[in-house]
Amino acid sequence: MKNIAVIGAGTMGNGIAHTFAQSGFNVNLIDISEASLEKGMATIAKNLDRMIAKEKISEADKAETLANITTLTSIRNGVKGVDLVVEAATENIDLKLNIFKQLDEACNNDTILATNTSSISITQIAAVTSRPDKVIGMHFMNPVPIMKLVEIIRGYNTTDAVTNTIMILSKTLGKVPVEANDYPGFVANRILMPMINESIETLYNGVAGVQEIDTVMMLGMAHPMGPLQLADFIGLDVCLSILNVMHDGFKNPKYAPCPLLVNMVRAGKLGIKSGEGFYDYSENRKAENVAKQFLK
Repeated sequence: MKNIAVIGAGTMGNGIAHTFAQSGFNVNLIDISEASLEKGMATIAKNLDRMIAKEKISEADKAETLANITTLTSIRNGVKGVDLVVEAATENIDLKLNIFKQLDEACNNDTILATNTSSISITQIAAVTSRPDKVIGMHFMNPVPIMKLVEIIRGYNTTDAVTNTIMILSKTLGKVPVEANDYPGFVANRILMPMINESIETLYNGVAGVQEIDTVMMLGMAHPMGPLQLADFIGLDVCLSILNVMHDGFKNPKYAPCPLLVNMVRAGKLGIKSGEGFYDYSENRKAENVAKQFLK
C-alpha cells in the first residue's frame, strides 16, 4: 500500500494527509475548494515548521513531506490508482453517503474505503457502496500528527483481511490502533461526549462556573484539558452532532444534548473556530478568558 487519497482539506483531512506523507506515502489531498486546499497545505507547512523548531525533523524532511502531497479538486481524478481512500469531510451523513457513492464508482474494485467519522455508522456508509466488505472506520484524533490513537471501526460486513490491513497500516504511521465495533459513538465519543454534555449541564444548572468545572477535572481527575475547553477545541457543533447521533441511535435520554449546547450552536458560538464558545478567543487561541455570558 503506497498511494493514498484523503477527502477533505480541513483540520482532520490536512492532518491525515500530513501524517501519511511524512511516513513516505504518496498522498492525493482532495477538496472541492481551492481555497481550502491552499489553507490546508499552509497548515501542514506551518506544523512541519514547528517540528523543525523542536528539532524533530529537518528542512529536508519537510520538503520531502510536502513533495509527497498532490492537491486536486476532483474526486474522480484524485482516486485513480490509489490503494486506500480516507474520507475526512464534514460530519454530515448525507454528505458522507454522497461521497462514498462517488468513491465506489470511481475507485478500483480492490481499493479500501475508510471514513474518519467520529460517530456515524460504518455499516450505514458501507451500504451505499458495492463493496461493504472493504469499508472501514479510521477515526484519527486531533491533532492528527501528534495524537497516537486511531480507532479502527469495522462495519457489519468489514472483512478480517481489511481490518488487519488497516491495523498494520496504522502502526506503520506510528499510531496505536484500537479495534472497535460499529455502535453509535464507538468507544472514544461514547465515553467522552456524555462527560462533556454533563459538564455543560453542570454549568447550565448553576453548580459551578466554566473555569471551576474545568479546574476540577484537570486537577482532580488529571485531565490535560478541562471538558468545556475541550468542547471548544472540538467544536460545539461537532459535539452536538455526535450527541444527536448517539441519542438517535440508542434512543436513550442520557445522550440528549443539553439545551445550553443546542442554543450556543444556534447562536453560532462554536468554540475556537468561531472565536467564542465557553471561552473568548478574540485575543488568542488559549482558554484564558471566559466568555462574557458566563462571567459571574
